[in-house]
Amino acid sequence: MTLPVPVISLLLGAVLLLFGRRLFWLFVAAVGFAIGLEVVPYIVQHPPPWLALTAGIALGLLGAVLALLVQKIAIAVAGFLVGGHIATALMAAFVATHAQYSGLTFIIGGIIGALLLLALFGWAIILFSSIAGAELIVSSLHIPASGSTILFIALTIVGVVVQAALLGRRGAA
Repeated sequence: MTLPVPVISLLLGAVLLLFGRRLFWLFVAAVGFAIGLEVVPYIVQHPPPWLALTAGIALGLLGAVLALLVQKIAIAVAGFLVGGHIATALMAAFVATHAQYSGLTFIIGGIIGALLLLALFGWAIILFSSIAGAELIVSSLHIPASGSTILFIALTIVGVVVQAALLGRRGAA
């Protein structure tokens, strides 16, 4: 990929990591952006970077509009997408035959993610936006797998702690 996509992913990841709960619409837009980047190679073989960027921006804008207009539906959709993505990633990491169950894994993880996000919106959005932000940051850096895992975990923890502190400060004010 050319320079703009990793830079945008890095900046968007940092904002999500630190302010995902306050900027819910941005969280949904970022999830759309990330999915747009990931979907294009499945649709077009060897896509040019501008196509992935365009698809990411289009899905991101759609997510932002949904988040602003129909928040409950957007919450469920964001939870479904992130939950499905996390479940698929976990299956890939721990199950050798994950590919044959990827669709079912995505759907089950998506349902769990949607229900979790609807039931525990504040804390779930903190956790999911921290995970999504950490993933965007780590995926934009090209570091070895062991380093990326450690960085991902550390960034997720930092994101949760920072957003929880902001939530506590807002509740005290």
